[in-house]
Amino acid sequence: MKIQGAIFDMDGTLVDTLMLWDVMWEHFGKLYRGMEGFRPDPLFEKELRTMVLRDAMVCIHDELGMGADADELLREAYSCFTDYYRNRVEMKPGAREFLDRLQAAGIPMILASATDPALIELGLAHCDMKKYFKAVLSCATIGKGKEEPDIYLEAQKLLGTPAAETWVFEDSYVALRTAHGIGMPTVGIYDKYNDFDHEKLKALSDIYIGDGHTLSEITL
Repeated sequence: MKIQGAIFDMDGTLVDTLMLWDVMWEHFGKLYRGMEGFRPDPLFEKELRTMVLRDAMVCIHDELGMGADADELLREAYSCFTDYYRNRVEMKPGAREFLDRLQAAGIPMILASATDPALIELGLAHCDMKKYFKAVLSCATIGKGKEEPDIYLEAQKLLGTPAAETWVFEDSYVALRTAHGIGMPTVGIYDKYNDFDHEKLKALSDIYIGDGHTLSEITL
């Protein structure tokens, strides 16, 4: 693995957010449908997970008719998410060990997430992760989601490393496809909520971390 710089996604890559959207959908189901155990179509939810949070709420309002408007949904979702990132989120197995190794090797790292900046900060504080990263980027401040290369290009610029040796670590097929398309080597990471995309993710990955495996198994 020839690596000079690393760009990491957060949710599903470094931290385990398997319960996060479950918590939100349970809340939305009770509030707007008067039912427990509500879940939308899996493909629709997958698309939402790569979006800036407000854009995701616009889609939920437009497609599912929930809430008076997207702003109301955003307030409700943000309350759920804030509690989760502040008090419950944990790192995925092997993630801290791998970050420690990169840091010890002098490899600069940047966090590039589609998550809201304030929630990123809560998660980083709860997991004591901010110390690893040269900078923290969010699609919300970049202004484009990971279906566009902007966040990766900005991260590469900050790292000052060549694209061919700037590795991108992602659990999302859409995000990994974008990074692959601009010539960055890729590490695809299995996550339960992207289970239906894992073969496509694997095909785009120079290194693939499958179910039951961890980042700590990568050899530098």
